[in-house]
Amino acid sequence: MQAQEKNYTLIVSMDGFRWDYSEMYRTPFLDSLGRVGVYAQMMPSFPSNTFPNHYTSATGLVPDHHGIIANKFYHRERQEWFSLSDLEKKFDGTFYGGEPIWVTAHNQGLRTGVVYWPGSDTEIKGVRPDTYHQFIKGQTLTFEERLCEVERLFTLPLSERPDLVMLYFDEPDYSGHWHLPYSAHTRATIEHMDSLMCTLYQTLQRLPIFDRLNIIITSDHGMTPTSARRLVRISEYLKPEWVERYDYSLPTHIEARPGCADSIVMALKDVPHIRTWKRGELPAYLQFGNNPNCGDVIVNPDLGWVIGDVYALAPGQHGYDPTENDMQVLFRAIGPAFKTEYQKPDLFQNTAIYPLLCHLLGIQPAPMDGHLEDIQDILK
Repeated sequence: MQAQEKNYTLIVSMDGFRWDYSEMYRTPFLDSLGRVGVYAQMMPSFPSNTFPNHYTSATGLVPDHHGIIANKFYHRERQEWFSLSDLEKKFDGTFYGGEPIWVTAHNQGLRTGVVYWPGSDTEIKGVRPDTYHQFIKGQTLTFEERLCEVERLFTLPLSERPDLVMLYFDEPDYSGHWHLPYSAHTRATIEHMDSLMCTLYQTLQRLPIFDRLNIIITSDHGMTPTSARRLVRISEYLKPEWVERYDYSLPTHIEARPGCADSIVMALKDVPHIRTWKRGELPAYLQFGNNPNCGDVIVNPDLGWVIGDVYALAPGQHGYDPTENDMQVLFRAIGPAFKTEYQKPDLFQNTAIYPLLCHLLGIQPAPMDGHLEDIQDILK
């Protein structure tokens, strides 16, 4: 294939966009895209949180294998916390395992441009995307400016133009957290995001490369309502001398003092609305709990329940079992590689995104958990 005839790829993630937001609210563009292109429902990996799942989509590895097991976690060997709010840690590429797609593409001679995809502003294996932007709260491009950046990248001279562009929006996650999935505020946000996607698509249609552009629109996790009436106070069941440390994330990782893990599990095993496991004993379908930085004991609440001493979380949450309907996300695709007017009949896991991107780019994937065969049916 001659260089000027090659295809390009754009993947867009709208953080926290439940698969059924397009059924709850008015989303004419996403509805139209689902009718003329590919419509599917995608399942996140566990835990269904932002950083772990965006990095899963980028690497094809579940969080247990790529190492970003939570937005915040304790690294046992280093005896220090990884946290997105600690920029020194966030930008330390040695925390990140696996090989993200921008590294795979670079190693095989392709170019990438990334606008805020989680992990892309960190040097991993000595590589960053050819174009990237550091995500620092309060200093990011507006959503409209991000659209302009995508247009700019796809109109660069051929020698500088990215083969792959990745675009991230930090909505409707915020709206779902603080205004719940079912609200007038979230409705307005969803409808605004749909309008932005329409504007982006219309802009891309005017580009000379449009007929060679594959476009994917998806997300990282869903959202569900919680309340103070659905609070499990696990500290009421635990003796302080059993516990070294824990935090009330979803799921909750408990670092046990030597010899106390079994006592913690026994104390919590019959507590309503939670499931409790020792590290290495989680159900196989979760593909989680063997990473050395997981807690000695892992506790996950039922959908809509939270863990803590007081109700201190936002009223909308995620992080739950990814097989729960509320945690699943939209997937739309259109372009020369994709079938038209195709509705995928079954769920697929987001580990398939990385091999899909490799296929669209014509490059060999690194070792991964994902399988292109899981979504082969959406391709021509």
